[in-house]
Formats: sequence, C-alpha cells, structure tokens
Amino acid sequence: MNQTPRGVNRTLLVLLGVLLCAAGGHLLLVSLGGSYALGWTRFASLAGGRFQSLLASTTLPGQPGSWLWIVAAVALVVLVLLMVWWMAVQGKGRTGTYAREYYDDGARGMVEIGAGVPEQAIRTALSERHDIVSVNVSVWDSPQGEAGLRIRVLPRQGAAPLRIAEDISALVVALDRALGRGGPVVIHLAAGARARMSRSDRVL
Repeated sequence: MNQTPRGVNRTLLVLLGVLLCAAGGHLLLVSLGGSYALGWTRFASLAGGRFQSLLASTTLPGQPGSWLWIVAAVALVVLVLLMVWWMAVQGKGRTGTYAREYYDDGARGMVEIGAGVPEQAIRTALSERHDIVSVNVSVWDSPQGEAGLRIRVLPRQGAAPLRIAEDISALVVALDRALGRGGPVVIHLAAGARARMSRSDRVL
C-alpha cells in the first residue's frame, strides 16, 4: 500500500554497501603496506599525470580551466535533483481521506469521510480488549482507486493471533457496511519486547 520505491532503495543500499566494503578493504590493504600499497602508489601517480594531461588538452580558449569542470558541475546538479526526487517519493501513498462521494440529485454537494473516522472507530472497538497492547490504523491510497486500511496490532504475549485477526476482519466488515465503502485491508500482527513486558491489565 505504501508507494515507496522499495526496489530502488534496496538497489541503492546494495551498491552503497559494496562501495563501502571495497573502500574499506582498499584502505586496509594500503595501510598494511607491501606490494599492494606500492602498486597503488604507482597507479595513483600515473593516473594523476594522465588526469593533468587531460585537463590541459581540454582547456577552453582564453580560459584557464578545462570544460570538464563544467560537465562535472552539471553532473552534480543532476545528482542533486535525483536526490531531491528520491526523498520526495519516500513514504508516498498515505492519505487523509477515506472516502469521497459527489451527489448531484437534490442538494448537490460532496460528502467526504476523513481518515480519522475508521481509525477512531477501530481503535475504540478494540480499546477494551486485554489481549492487545496497542493498535495503529492508517489510511492509504490503493491502485484500485479506493482507500485502503493498514491495521498494525501488537498482541499481548500469549494471545491467540488467529483469533485477533478474525475479530479485526469482522470489525472491518462491519465498518464497511456502516460507511457504505470498502477497500483493501492489511492486518499486521507485530511482536516485540513491549508485548512481553506489558502488564496484563493494560488497555489502549
């Protein structure tokens, strides 16, 4: 339901991890000395000389610098724009509207149900249960066009997860009937230290 580009994120993380591992291994080998460090010194000296020759051969007429620096500046600007785009697409998909309907018969107008309606309804319905530590409900846009619900539940240790999931499913069906709308629903049963350490008399 979240439109975050997970494939792109994983690819970037893998590439970054490989680069960091390679850089760390290279620095370790250079610091140890030996033939690798000597070979790297020769390679760096040769590469530096060729780079200076390249800069000298690409110098603009009447200018002290090479046009390669202009290309590098443009590439950095493009990289910054890509980073801005990457940050902008993170976490997209969450919405503040659960349903919206336009009526043109009689009194024309728009009826809108905010995301807080299903969130508060589900949290209130589950607030008296002693086998649940916490509930988090969020509304997301779905590819089908209708808003969907993501319900994250933290059951208490020893609680029956299947029964909790079935009860929440029945609650969502009743909510859809009451509101006259329904979309995809994701029920996420989590676990953690909070569930193990919580007291048995704790409610939402």
